[in-house]
Amino acid sequence: MSDRSVLEGVRVVDLGGIVACAAASLVFAEAGADVVMVEPPGGSPLRALPGFRTWGRSKRSVVADLATDEGRNRLEELLADADVLLHALSPAAASAIGLDDASLARRHPRLVVSSVLGWPANHEAAEAPADDHLVLARLGVLDEQLGARGESPIYVRFPLGTWPAAWLAVIGVMARLVNREQTGRAGPAHTSLAQGALVPMMMHWLRAETPSDAVALGMPKDRMRATLFECGDGRWIHVMPPPPDHTPLVQEVLAELGPEVVARENARLAADGPPGWVNWGALVEAFRRRPAATWLEHLWANDIPAQGAVGLGEILADEQARVNDYVVDVDDPEVGPIATAGLPLTLDPPMAVKWPAPPLGAHTGWADPAERATPSEVVGGPPTTYPLEGLKVLDLGNFLAGPLGPMILADLGATVVKVEAGTGDPMRGVEWAFAGCQRGKRSVALDIKAPASRPALDALLGWADVVHHNLRLPAARRLGLDSAAVRAVNPAVVFCHVSSYGPDGPRADWPGYDQMFQASCGWEVAGAGLGNPPMWHRFGFMDHLCALGSVAATLMALYRSATTGIVSDVAASLLGAGVVTNSETYRHPDGRQPAVAVLDAEQMTVDPGRRILRAADGWIAVAADTEAQLTALCRSLGVNGAGELPAAVAARSASDVVDLLVAAAVPATVVRQGQKGPFFDDAAHRAAGLVASYPHGAWGRLEQPGAMWWFGDQQVQLHRAPPLLGEHTVEVLLEVGMERSDVDRLIENGAAVAR
Repeated sequence: MSDRSVLEGVRVVDLGGIVACAAASLVFAEAGADVVMVEPPGGSPLRALPGFRTWGRSKRSVVADLATDEGRNRLEELLADADVLLHALSPAAASAIGLDDASLARRHPRLVVSSVLGWPANHEAAEAPADDHLVLARLGVLDEQLGARGESPIYVRFPLGTWPAAWLAVIGVMARLVNREQTGRAGPAHTSLAQGALVPMMMHWLRAETPSDAVALGMPKDRMRATLFECGDGRWIHVMPPPPDHTPLVQEVLAELGPEVVARENARLAADGPPGWVNWGALVEAFRRRPAATWLEHLWANDIPAQGAVGLGEILADEQARVNDYVVDVDDPEVGPIATAGLPLTLDPPMAVKWPAPPLGAHTGWADPAERATPSEVVGGPPTTYPLEGLKVLDLGNFLAGPLGPMILADLGATVVKVEAGTGDPMRGVEWAFAGCQRGKRSVALDIKAPASRPALDALLGWADVVHHNLRLPAARRLGLDSAAVRAVNPAVVFCHVSSYGPDGPRADWPGYDQMFQASCGWEVAGAGLGNPPMWHRFGFMDHLCALGSVAATLMALYRSATTGIVSDVAASLLGAGVVTNSETYRHPDGRQPAVAVLDAEQMTVDPGRRILRAADGWIAVAADTEAQLTALCRSLGVNGAGELPAAVAARSASDVVDLLVAAAVPATVVRQGQKGPFFDDAAHRAAGLVASYPHGAWGRLEQPGAMWWFGDQQVQLHRAPPLLGEHTVEVLLEVGMERSDVDRLIENGAAVAR
């Protein structure tokens, strides 16, 4: 077994200067790539942020002024020996310095290029700023969360474009690298913050010709019922079903309250409770009678999923995160010993921190300079239509964090077969959410618990190049779907497992939900606004980030297999995905943390110039981050300070205010509202491939958010709608080598279901 790092020998130039690029290149660096940050003479703007202690880690810093010939020549020397270029330059800015796709392809034909912009590189808004706040406003996502005070839209504190886009950049690059091993060809793998935000919006934004009632309704933002409880010490915890009414401590406290109080509180808060929580009001009162730590210990002991809703950075003290290296200690030369967000993926060999964030200009180039290669014609196999064309993936997952990963692989061109029970993936009961993580697949309905189904399951395992699932490992072992059992059938398979809390530690086999990790990773508190109760975000971004991480890990294993012949297991988790989003801060040994942006109580602003403002006919989003921009903002609206801005905007039309601010070079945009349907009618979105359309077996023509990358000479695969249960059982089982009589027998005895 080789101890060569997964990406050893891969060279990455990071020109980004934005968090999405920095986070993506951090993943590459700590998976073994040699990463050079090319910074301007004054340094990357990220150096001013606490997060740079994490985002700059394990990389080299080279200074080059790209406004000069000398700086551009220095960059060119690096690119001559590079495999990957990450940047955040708009098409016009890239072209101005010879970094457009066509020029790079001529000079460096083996270079994979990924830009992370605000909007796709082929979108009419590609020149707009790569700013989460402005992108979410224009896309319509700020209107998708009802605020703590009943307002909508609100300022979304979680960087909902940045973190998915960082993973999309990693995935796009890795897909290109895997394809390069197959075909000898490289090229672009562009993505954007808008496409990042569309990943979690996939389950909310869909339009069907003949939708079911559930699909038509979806999850209205004003009907969210998060099961959050305030405890006796003022701390909050998020508790997931089943309701804990039956547990001893709850019974004890309900008895203390007495039947009259229980009945009164249940009646008083009946309208606030989620379905099935018959004692909702009494539980609200009961949780206030004990401290959070007492409740958590009790709920965990009784197998009730629960986590405390804590502040950003507190997860960096979590022992389960440490056991899995999701938190690592770094002796940083500028701030001293600190706990930082660590290594979100489980790879073989493991990811590793190389060194702290370097001083500006600490390096001159690559670790081991190679002779500059003379650009030549790229040779290899025939070109492919899709980056992952020919890859075969077996999806055994349920719910969202498991199945979304294989869906992303299908978008990239893989052939994906979903195996689910005859009763279906439990997420089928939530049709709108199911649709958001299942397109591009064929469905085989198979009772994998039945001994009669084992030959069919083994045939599917033998067919696959990748096996991917999120079954809890004790159950997977009983079903013969752990790594050892899968490899006994197919030794060449890449095995990816998705868990809640990571593969090691006391919580390794615990169940988990998106809500648990929004709470424990600080986002329910940070997103709620100063002094407000914690708020769950309906975007479900922890599930989505976990799934994206699993795809990145799978592609790294495929790349290792292609370059070394060694197959391996990889893993991702909700906890790992959540911890890395806390990289905007770090923790000193005494618990101190640097200050980060705090959302105000009205959920309107994190900074005087970064906010949303109500106009006479709608809302605007402003991102005046510099002193000059803030001065121009106030001057344009005729006010003396930021405190007067709401009144100055309130009587004007949103479009007029935005026109005024843009003319003054103040970044601003109208906040779009009600975009669930209009998104699909936007001509610019359709032209950029952001709308996918296909026939669905029950709902007629179905539209969903489309391409998450733009590959230039390659396509994404968007022709197959989410499957009906067992829609392809017969077709697939015959394809993997079973006899028709055996398939018919499985169906007759109930071990398989076919439509």
